[in-house]
Amino acid sequence: MASVLEDPTLERHFKGHKDAVTCTDFNPNRKQLASGSVDMSLMIWNLAPKARAFRFVGHQDVITGLQFSPSGNLVATSSKDRTVRLWTPSMKGESTVFKAHTAPVRSVAFSHDSQRLVTASDDKSVKVWSVHRQCFVYSLNQHTNWVRCARFSPDGRLIASCGDDRTVRLWDTSTKHCINCFTDYGGSATFVDFYSSGTCIASSGADSSLKIWDLRTNKLIQHYQVHSAGINSFSFHPSNNYLISGSSDSTVKILDLLEGRLIYTLHGHKGAVITVSFSRAGDLFASGGADSQVLMWRTNFDTKSYQDVLQQHSRRSTPDPPPHVTDIHPRGPHLHHPHSRVEGWMGDGSASRAGATARSQTGADGRGRGRRKEEEEERGQTHPLEVLSGQPSGLDSTLRHIVQQLDILTQTVSVLEERLTLTEDKLKECLLHQSHILSDWCYILPQIHIGYYLYE
Repeated sequence: MASVLEDPTLERHFKGHKDAVTCTDFNPNRKQLASGSVDMSLMIWNLAPKARAFRFVGHQDVITGLQFSPSGNLVATSSKDRTVRLWTPSMKGESTVFKAHTAPVRSVAFSHDSQRLVTASDDKSVKVWSVHRQCFVYSLNQHTNWVRCARFSPDGRLIASCGDDRTVRLWDTSTKHCINCFTDYGGSATFVDFYSSGTCIASSGADSSLKIWDLRTNKLIQHYQVHSAGINSFSFHPSNNYLISGSSDSTVKILDLLEGRLIYTLHGHKGAVITVSFSRAGDLFASGGADSQVLMWRTNFDTKSYQDVLQQHSRRSTPDPPPHVTDIHPRGPHLHHPHSRVEGWMGDGSASRAGATARSQTGADGRGRGRRKEEEEERGQTHPLEVLSGQPSGLDSTLRHIVQQLDILTQTVSVLEERLTLTEDKLKECLLHQSHILSDWCYILPQIHIGYYLYE
């Protein structure tokens, strides 16, 4: 497909941040691009020619994540200052703030109906919030280390999260249970997101790997190792046919997911690329990095050829509806075979490893594919990610009951944590008020004494 694609071009670059750019997102109305930074500011770049940009200040520490609401009338930001802010991306720049976690908040994202926010934090929890009431709804608490990223599925029935415990977890939003856990990362899992169809999730790692999982079969269907350093962020093209990734190796890479290979490597940043994001229409994408710059690129995907790609995609894989929660197996904790690795195409499952570093690449190594298949058959691991089952049904039901009880316990602890935090805040207010009263009396009492002495 590389022959029918024109090279991406650098459209604009935005300078205004005073430190590393950590997050970017396009407004669905196609008129604005937002970016957050280590300099604690939120920038709203208006894409119209010569239109002025807005800088919004309010956070007391690094802004770690941001996202426009689906309607485009709000921007949510997360910060190391433990808060989340909701901004109106207009000249006024008004915002409301609420304390979200007891440690730095690493990511924030809207549900697709704009009713909920999901946040991930260094306090090891994932939390869900009501947007309109701006209040806590529930918490998900099975991660054992910092949580880097959390996202809603398109239909809102699932949440995917990942973090420094090297796991990617899948949650049922109705039962609040963790229904799946992928654990074969060599380092921190840095970013996670859903396909727009909801049938797959992708996750990236500090070990420079990017993996795509089919939620209907619980299989790893693609594995890319194209960067030479950790991947910090990625973004799906709206068609799901392409993916961009940003890495600490200073490059942005574009993958063709239908062909299962790298097609472009873009060099525009000096230093780590921390954030990448496609526009909702897919014609633009943005990247931000340690060099404090925000770059905006045009994809230049040819329209006619792009339609051909869609038709080819429909022939190669049946367009299924998003999986229902009960379709996702297994429903409880499971084990993977150790040291397993699968590299394959999205449609036909043929093995293919995307390992190129050139700016544009074509072709695949059929001989290497055959060797890997023979080696897998020799090891007896044709399906290295099959679930290890065979537990007695009685033990299985007992374990499920224990897990349910633990979920109830963790939710109770979460509620107590929230109440304790509120109590701490009230106590701080009381102590501050008391100190003001004492300082006032320390000033008044000497005056009374002097007045009494003069009167005498």
